Amino acid sequence: MIFVKNLVKKYGSQMVVKGISFMVREKQIFGLLGPNGAGKTTTMEMMEGLRTPDGGSIEIAGIDAVKNRSELKRIIGVQLQSTSLFEHLTVRESLQLYGSFYRKTRPLKEILQAFDLTEKEKARVKHLSGGQRQRLAIAIAVIHDPRVIFLDEPTTGLDPQARRRLWDIVFQLRDEGRTVILSTHYMEEAEVLCDQVGIMSQGKIIDIDSPAGLIRGLSSKSRIEFVLPDHRLDQELTRLKGVTDVVREENEVVSLHTDHLSRTLHDLVPWASDRSVPLMGLRTRSATLEDVFLQKTGKRLSGE
Repeated sequence: MIFVKNLVKKYGSQMVVKGISFMVREKQIFGLLGPNGAGKTTTMEMMEGLRTPDGGSIEIAGIDAVKNRSELKRIIGVQLQSTSLFEHLTVRESLQLYGSFYRKTRPLKEILQAFDLTEKEKARVKHLSGGQRQRLAIAIAVIHDPRVIFLDEPTTGLDPQARRRLWDIVFQLRDEGRTVILSTHYMEEAEVLCDQVGIMSQGKIIDIDSPAGLIRGLSSKSRIEFVLPDHRLDQELTRLKGVTDVVREENEVVSLHTDHLSRTLHDLVPWASDRSVPLMGLRTRSATLEDVFLQKTGKRLSGE
């Protein structure tokens, strides 16, 4: 459905998108995962026809997205990172307004039901909650029944319940046969929603795969974490069975990366007993996209 090749964008002497390439299959949810400033929004705006690339090509559903912007607009829907809605219009009036920009639109009743806005159709936009406003913004983006939907940080600032409601809507869009491109800096969101993830940092795409594929590529499949104030013992931990790395976290927490959880735990308990280490706050967890990002970039996503 989408082919991006050697895409470049500069602002003055600063290159913010550095020759990235990727493709997205039809009816997939594709995520650009990275911190603020990684180039995600700029990349999406070039794909949406809102910014002109300084190099490279973009093809969406066989359309040259750089040369044929008017044709492109008929097949894509866009929810911007900051969608400006008319505060004094009602939900129904907002949908009617944006629907008037297109020759053909989906039935208004169908849109209101699909986005759980039926009870709010007469409410003014200024009285909507954050989650309701986001659902309205996405409803506006699909009012003309597009084949490809762009969602830029769709759940930023929402509470957990509203975020999960938005996730249901994203799945619904894919199940209707649409291709969804979304940007996010939430690891869990990318892991739950996306069929494919492109990890983006400093204007480059570092790796692309399914979330499970990216995690499988890690040298360590699990982590063991506990409080260990004595840094001098860190080196000893590297000799425990299965340990591939020892990482110091905040608040004196040490994290053991291991490719064999049970063996490492079997070694860790007597090691701690011999040294009178209490293993306070001991917990284990499977590897996540956070670990992938850390390994690929040397930084935590939340720390950039």
